[in-house]
Amino acid sequence: MAVVVNKPLPEFEALATGGLKVSNQTHLGKVVVLFFYPKDNTPGCTTEAMQFRDHYKDFVKADATVFGVSRDNMKSHDDFKSKLELPFELIADTEEKMCHMFGVVKNKIMYGKKVKGIERSTFLVGADGLLKEEWRGLKVPGHVEEVLKAVKGLKKEA
Repeated sequence: MAVVVNKPLPEFEALATGGLKVSNQTHLGKVVVLFFYPKDNTPGCTTEAMQFRDHYKDFVKADATVFGVSRDNMKSHDDFKSKLELPFELIADTEEKMCHMFGVVKNKIMYGKKVKGIERSTFLVGADGLLKEEWRGLKVPGHVEEVLKAVKGLKKEA
């Protein structure tokens, strides 16, 4: 089942760093930002994770929980989180269940070969469990500020 703006998230369950279990039910009552990225320790993903890190206090002030999501395993996530001192948890979607549910698995051309990759995308889930906004195929510069603005906008609506 795919995600649709203004509809509840389909059921899912995933494991994150810090031994956290995350599901469509665990964060009801809180705004959740899920940012999907291709791979730990790659230039664009590192920049994006650092920007979410640098604005993390602003997300917390706006009552939002941030999660990074990729297909990397827990060991890779733990190392990435530790190296960049990320204050938020990373979800290890090694079986691509969340990636497929959110529709972020795309065919890409890398070094002349067709590969399945993750399209950099962010999803904003309201405290009511409804998907409020999505950004797909995005560019890193200015993106985190745009998400933060949308989070603050949700607070005004509440």
